[in-house]
Amino acid sequence: MVLMVTSRETKRWVVPKGWQEKNVSDPDQAAREAFEEAGVVGQVGAKAMGSYRYKKRLKNGSLKNVEVAVYPFEIEELLDEWPEMDERERRWMTPAQAALAVDEGSLAALLLGLAVEPPNVKGSRASRKSGLSAKNARASAYPL
Repeated sequence: MVLMVTSRETKRWVVPKGWQEKNVSDPDQAAREAFEEAGVVGQVGAKAMGSYRYKKRLKNGSLKNVEVAVYPFEIEELLDEWPEMDERERRWMTPAQAALAVDEGSLAALLLGLAVEPPNVKGSRASRKSGLSAKNARASAYPL
């Protein structure tokens, strides 16, 4: 099972993700986003399991091409209250259900891959209830 969240504005199903912050490692940023957006605490993998691209609509209405690095996340605690709980919905889905729910084809492919090979977080297979978290690796005004 994979824990998915809705985006704040469009309510699309996504994995928790956010913009990279200065002086924060990629895995730490992914863990922070998982806490803020999905209310989970746990262990994030040190290595990204893949990436996907999408067009982010900015507040001024323009679109920006963004590449997102996706990290495996072993959930140890699911909180009843978290920072963005009033802005998002979270839901457990099978990898196949999650792949059908997302708009981005390359994210769907990553999710389908979980059905074949669950993520490896700490040198062992992840628990049956796992998650993914991500950080926006690059943002560019040009196609990537």
